[in-house]
Amino acid sequence: MLALICGQGALPGLIVRNSSHAPVIAALEQFEPEGLDVDITFRLETLGTFLNLLKARGVAQVCFAGAIRRPKIDPERIDAATQPLVAKIAAALAGGDDTALRSVIDIFEEAGFEVVGFTQLVPALLPPVGVLSIRQPGAQDRADVARAQQVVEGLSPLDMGQGCVVASGHILAVEAFGGTQWMLSSLSELRPADWPEGGVLYKAPKAGQERRVDLPAIGPETMAQAARAGLAGVAILHGEVVALDLPDVIAEADRLGLFLWVCEAEL
Repeated sequence: MLALICGQGALPGLIVRNSSHAPVIAALEQFEPEGLDVDITFRLETLGTFLNLLKARGVAQVCFAGAIRRPKIDPERIDAATQPLVAKIAAALAGGDDTALRSVIDIFEEAGFEVVGFTQLVPALLPPVGVLSIRQPGAQDRADVARAQQVVEGLSPLDMGQGCVVASGHILAVEAFGGTQWMLSSLSELRPADWPEGGVLYKAPKAGQERRVDLPAIGPETMAQAARAGLAGVAILHGEVVALDLPDVIAEADRLGLFLWVCEAEL
């Protein structure tokens, strides 16, 4: 049996709707998903008890999907079953994103669960390679994407940078703690008039990123945000970035006159 450990956003619902068998739905108390009936709610302070509950339900596989933020821990609420995990939970909360995710995966695997990537459950979340929009990227757009690929790869050792905006060879923005939406909204509000026009949003995982739990994603709103930021289009790495509601993403790109390019790793 599979347990889907849900965060917020559209992804958990998409997985449930496309699953052949209904999974056990679990969620952190502070980050319950919208539109899904949650079977088990837990806190990090009761993680050990949660793992035991999953075993009692016959769960052998777990899949993580959706967005969460690092919750605050109340030491007084840590139960006896979770006490042996406290050091690992503390290390996860203290590390960078990749360190935190690997620590969480280690806890579940050491407890005997198989961690399954959500793209294994719904492969259609990964769009096919090629330009999927009516608008085609021009020569400068392609050069900007190649430049953005270098930037994301170069930032990977710093545990940052799933997204980058480049225009006419200039790096206009890189994704940091606030995520893609914050980056693009900041660019649309603060982009000086003398900066290069156009540009591309490029998204790809960091090198060595734990793909089973954390893949970059785009949706229709990403295209709207890119248009508000004055960009010419969006490029994502083939096989490594999720597209939520791909037909709607393509339709939004065409409506806004943007290109959507699912590109190869090296240009």
